[in-house]
Amino acid sequence: MSNDLKKAALDYHAFPRPGKLSIELSTSAETQEDLSLAYSPGVAEPVREIAKDAENAFKYTLKGNLVAVITDGSAILGLGNLGPLASKPVMEGKSLLFKRFAGIDSVDVEVDAESPEAFIDTVERIANTYGGINLEDIKAPECFVIEKALIERCQVPIFHDDQHGTAIVTVAGMMNALEIQGKTISSAKIVCLGAGAAAQACCKLMISAGAQPENITMLDSKGVIYAGRDHLNEYKETFAIETDARTLDDAIEGADAFLGVSGPNLLSESQLKSMAERPVVFACSNPDPEIDPKLANQARSDLIMATGRSDYPNQVNNVLCFPFLFRGTLDVRAKAINEEMKLAAVEAIRELAKQPVPAEVCEAYGGAELSFGTEYILPKPTDERLLGAVAAAVAQAAVDTGVARLPYPGHYPLRSAADIK
Repeated sequence: MSNDLKKAALDYHAFPRPGKLSIELSTSAETQEDLSLAYSPGVAEPVREIAKDAENAFKYTLKGNLVAVITDGSAILGLGNLGPLASKPVMEGKSLLFKRFAGIDSVDVEVDAESPEAFIDTVERIANTYGGINLEDIKAPECFVIEKALIERCQVPIFHDDQHGTAIVTVAGMMNALEIQGKTISSAKIVCLGAGAAAQACCKLMISAGAQPENITMLDSKGVIYAGRDHLNEYKETFAIETDARTLDDAIEGADAFLGVSGPNLLSESQLKSMAERPVVFACSNPDPEIDPKLANQARSDLIMATGRSDYPNQVNNVLCFPFLFRGTLDVRAKAINEEMKLAAVEAIRELAKQPVPAEVCEAYGGAELSFGTEYILPKPTDERLLGAVAAAVAQAAVDTGVARLPYPGHYPLRSAADIK
């Protein structure tokens, strides 16, 4: 990062006042009567109503539109385990995105926990304050244990975005790219370089979307995860397949698709050239992908390439999913975020990419002509139609699968977050 960009980033977070969030009043607090209703003695009335029936918390407080972004700071972006306080700018940023894109009120919570169980216990005790919880930047394999325990113990939906948000957007883009290349996810040979939380969630969701488990070869730092390999934990063991491949060189030959959620410059030009005709490459390591897009496109003219960066086509960006998924979840007061809701989000994102792109979205990207194809496999984050499309699909899936407490809302499709403020 250049010195100018570093300074701009620091100034952005410091001015006009520190941080990216503030708390604003949603009702009048000007007169003596206002204050008597807001606090004592008037506040006693909603307290009594909630004590009678906990569901009244949704009627008299902001619980139904409130999401907590919670972390232990053990896997902050690509920076590693820097502790909970250092993660606060990221968590504030996540809360900013919830508000900006879906009109959801959100707060960040950084937990200084000495163990996964301590983290679980802390979050379990505060969970019912919120309408939903977005777990963020928690290292693997602890994140799997934490999410599973919280889903079992909490009465609100729990969603680890680094796993499932990444997976939803990745699978939507991967399926569209394969379609453009004349291939299907059910028959594609896929290589996944990386075996952490995001990698495992992506592969699980690809299988739910139709990929064959035996067609997915996953690699960690020690090579291919194959059946019978020693010292695999229970999570990696799920992806162990019968194969003679042991290295990336072995696995990549003839592959239709590559998914990189690992580190920079780990896919070579020669490895890319050994892939099948019309390959798909998702090099999602940030900020430096597994292979430089310019080098990749020089090596293969028949390539569809995606990265996690905004300065190249086909950015794989979680913001295409998580604000809108939570919007749909909250709107029907879903008890959980299940596989059907995730797949509904995948399909909604996929289909939106195939629709004509509004002029204002094209203008936001320098007047570029955007249409479904090799350099446009996913919608842009500024496309206001995402809110209605994804939220509606998720809400309907929640109703259809019996996890919704409220009926499907009648106000979809929405155009923008302003419509629900």
